[in-house]
Amino acid sequence: MSGINAFIDNEVKSNDVVLFMKGTPQFPQCGFSGQVVQMLDYIGVDYKGINVLADGDLRQGIKDYSNWPTIPQLYVKGEFVGGCDIVREMFQAGELQSHFEEQGIAVKGAA
Repeated sequence: MSGINAFIDNEVKSNDVVLFMKGTPQFPQCGFSGQVVQMLDYIGVDYKGINVLADGDLRQGIKDYSNWPTIPQLYVKGEFVGGCDIVREMFQAGELQSHFEEQGIAVKGAA
């Protein structure tokens, strides 16, 4: 496992909710990352945002790690949930909130 892969693996496994994104939760640098941030903030879940723009190796590494071509990427309890479209569909269906709850992650319950 390369250094970047080990870093990603550690972040994914040591944080309940991780969002690999362009920019930061406070200052998203792309619309898709911003949308996922808004959904997570609306649900009221604690998460760690990791800015892939800060490191080219990380930006490519996360795509290799998940075998998913786009960013943002959301991980919950070590599992890849999906990118913006999947997260948005789950959010609109109410499945994102219940997914967090099933994983034992506290949500504000802004349903």
